[in-house]
Formats: sequence, structure tokens, C-alpha cells
Amino acid sequence: MEIKKVGVVGCGIMGGGIAQVCAEAGYQTVTREINDELLQKGLGAIKSNWSKSVAKGRMTKEQEAAALGRLKGTTRMEDFEGCDLVIEAVIERMELKKEVFSQLDRICPPHAILASNTSCLSIIEMAAVTRRPAQVMGIHFFNPVPAMKLVELVQTIITSQETVAVARKFAESLGKQPILAKDSPGFIVNLLLVPFLLDAIRAYQNGLASREDIDTGVKLGLNHPMGPLALTDLVGLDTTLFIADAMYAETKDPKYAAPTLLRKMVAAGWMGRKSGRGFYDYQKGA
Repeated sequence: MEIKKVGVVGCGIMGGGIAQVCAEAGYQTVTREINDELLQKGLGAIKSNWSKSVAKGRMTKEQEAAALGRLKGTTRMEDFEGCDLVIEAVIERMELKKEVFSQLDRICPPHAILASNTSCLSIIEMAAVTRRPAQVMGIHFFNPVPAMKLVELVQTIITSQETVAVARKFAESLGKQPILAKDSPGFIVNLLLVPFLLDAIRAYQNGLASREDIDTGVKLGLNHPMGPLALTDLVGLDTTLFIADAMYAETKDPKYAAPTLLRKMVAAGWMGRKSGRGFYDYQKGA
């Protein structure tokens, strides 16, 4: 099967990023939000990114105009009707995702692949509400989508090899490097990353060292480009907590038990870079 038209459910940070790279790669792209205000905010971010790329010489004016011509925003699920692939990128709530997949299954043509951008939730649960479980899988992008080269392809026990092959070719067409994982909590990256981040937070919570020294130790001692506390700020403390809780609920493994400090910071509204404060202060003048 050849993918010509791609749908993205959601036009937030992740959905907008996915829509952006799809339109850039030459796909007719439809992105949907729940209301016009959120849609215009998401489309505005995409257009701003393209304007910056033109200003920096990474994209020509002609390429920008062509990408804009391939991108359509909507508030109607029905506009996914002609899509060959639809990627769900709504908030990480299973019941909402199931409702989205149920709607997509009714709207999209029989050949269409339905994928989730979830970072940790069960793909098979989403597939089970459709009449095409063999054409359902995970296509997990990383933030920021235009810059991050990795894409996790997640295969359930039902996903067909043809579906995986089409998804792999699609990811490569975006300039991404796909890796294949089974439908298991955290897939590959978060399975390894989340305990590492939580251990760093526990070390800071217990007074082992300053935040700066924990991050410097990892950067210089392990040759990581970013320390774990700064990385948690980038990922989002709320996102980290959600993934940890979801993985703990699924596995009951104590290495996924979130530290008290993380819960308190999220309760205080300290979500990391996106809120202006996390383990570090990102507010102007700080």
C-alpha cells in the first residue's frame, strides 16, 4: 500500500510536529483539533516554524508555500475520510483514545492504517475497539518531532507484517530512523529512560548532590548530551509522572514508583520548561 494522505488527530506539541513533518515530506496532511482556537494555535506554531526555517536558509520560500498547500486544518473527524494513515496524538487517556479509534474505524477507508503516538499505553486495547486490528499499531515520535530522528514502531500480537512494513517505509520517508518494539509498557525508550530519570529525582530528593552536579555527573561521566533533571524538565514533569504511573500500574515494578518530590512539583504546577519552572527556573530574568 502507498501512503498519499495522512491524518493527525490533535494539533498540539506532538500532533502539530507530526503534521509539520508529514506536510514537509510531501504528504497531503489533515490535522484535527477539538475547537478552532486550539486549531489556529497549532497551525500558527507550524507556520512559525516554517518561517524560521526560511529565515535560517533551511527551507526555500517555494518549499514553504508547497508545504502550506499540503496542510489542512479541521475540527471535523469526518475530514479523515480519504486518509491512508491516521496518527492519533491526543492526550494520554485510554478511554479518549479508544473513542478516537472507534470513530476513525467508522470514518476511514478499509485499507487505512490507524496508529497511536502514545508513549506508554497499550496499543492492543485501542486496536480491540476497531474492525481492523491487524492494521493498528504504534508510531511513537519524540519531542520536538522535527528535530528528533527516532520513531518507535510498536507491533501488537495482531498487527500484520504488511502494516509494519508500510509504517517503516513511511517513517523513513520523513527522514526518521524507525525501531521496532513489541506492545509492552514503555516500549523500548521509556522502559529504559523512566527508571533512570526517577533514580536521578530520588537522588536529588534525598540530598545526594545538587541538581547541577547530578546533571554534570551524567553529562561528563556518561557522555550524555543532557543531564537527567534537565531532561525531565524538557520532557515535562507531568508527562514523566504520567508515564511512570502508567508503567507502575501495569508492571507493579517499584523502579517505576514515582518519587514524592515529583508528585509535589507537578501538584505545584512546576511542569518543566513548558510552565517556566521545573528542576530549573526558565522564567525570564531568572
